Amino acid sequence: MRYLIIVALLTLPSVLHAADRPHRQPNILYLLADDLGYADAGFQGCSDVPTPNLDSIAKNGLRFTSGYVTAPVCSPSRAGLLTGRYQTRFGHEFNHPLADRAPEGLPVDEKTMGDWLKAAGYTTAHIGKWHVGNPKLPQFTPTSRGFDDDVIMPGQNKLPPLLVFRNGKREAANDPYVDLAMGREAATYIDSHQSAPWFLYVAYLTPHVPLQTPPGSEEPFAGIASEKRRKNAAMISLLDQSVGRILDALRESGQEDRTLIIFHSDNGAPFGSGSYNTPFRGYKSTLREGGIREPFAMQWKGTLPAGLVVDVPVISLDMLPTALAAANVKVPADAQLDGVNLLPFLTGSSDTPPERELYWRYGEQYAIRQGDWKLVRTMEQVTRPPVLTFGLYNLSQDASEEHDLSAEHPDKVEALQSLWEKWNANNVPALW
Repeated sequence: MRYLIIVALLTLPSVLHAADRPHRQPNILYLLADDLGYADAGFQGCSDVPTPNLDSIAKNGLRFTSGYVTAPVCSPSRAGLLTGRYQTRFGHEFNHPLADRAPEGLPVDEKTMGDWLKAAGYTTAHIGKWHVGNPKLPQFTPTSRGFDDDVIMPGQNKLPPLLVFRNGKREAANDPYVDLAMGREAATYIDSHQSAPWFLYVAYLTPHVPLQTPPGSEEPFAGIASEKRRKNAAMISLLDQSVGRILDALRESGQEDRTLIIFHSDNGAPFGSGSYNTPFRGYKSTLREGGIREPFAMQWKGTLPAGLVVDVPVISLDMLPTALAAANVKVPADAQLDGVNLLPFLTGSSDTPPERELYWRYGEQYAIRQGDWKLVRTMEQVTRPPVLTFGLYNLSQDASEEHDLSAEHPDKVEALQSLWEKWNANNVPALW
């Protein structure tokens, strides 16, 4: 398996040893899309929706072709990336049926990325979707989970009138679209924080349903016959415009080179939504590649090489230890983080890619990836009613999971099943 396709000149000492140089703590900018499909960004090969700003992150940094999240739906995926721990370790396995109105949320004894970076001297802020606890309950609000400032855009409404809860106080936003409001808020935050390092978590609402678009935004996509795809295209374009405003604020304030930027989606596109998970099989809510493998890019100018394409499997759990390493934070041995620091491998100071298994549990569905092999028990949504299926796949030869090899490799099935069961023994029952 070819782990790296090198488009940058990694032999340059300034790139190879960037991680070894003393540096000021970088800003951390975490951009999270909502239900964006694997094939919905230009840097992923999308041809019907221009995404120049998202593409610039991959162009000026790197993209992961095998970038995963820990769950195929919104809330547990966010719980995993925020804590750097498999959310099944602490029971945050599903979306709560009451969403942000629930009496329960991310367990209060779990430390978030905001907590970690705030303790390291960062100013911290959250903008957009929350979905890991009822923000009206003091123990679950972002300002109780490590964020100094919080601007919540509740629900999934994307058009005016836009409600905003700024540090718990209700106000209105006059922007024509929710993503544009988020871009404005983020740009304002960046402009006003130019001294101490900051961590800014921007959690978008698009292109999650409902498929809402402001007047005129679909006109550039009039040639797309499918109404759902046309609306998705307009929403993705607005998301990209918002990202562009944030990137402009970084450049104009002179902070781009000292900002680590992370972008990915929280899970794959839903079945029949008009977003695309091509070339993968499966959708949101399933553990097929289409549900958990995401568009995933990272930029840190001067430290990470530009134009790098990484095929090594990585997961959102890796983002916290990577950010902490960038911030020169030593992680205690008892922290029990499940991800790994990717910086030594990405900068070239280590030639050894991370070698570990990746695991998933989502109710009756489960999966393990080891190297190119994936064992999965998942729901097939294209059948009516949906049914659970089981299979073994070699993803290097069959990324779309069409050819079940379990009958041909029973020893591999047994070995992977045993590893998954050993991992699962450390999980707990779902809290709801």
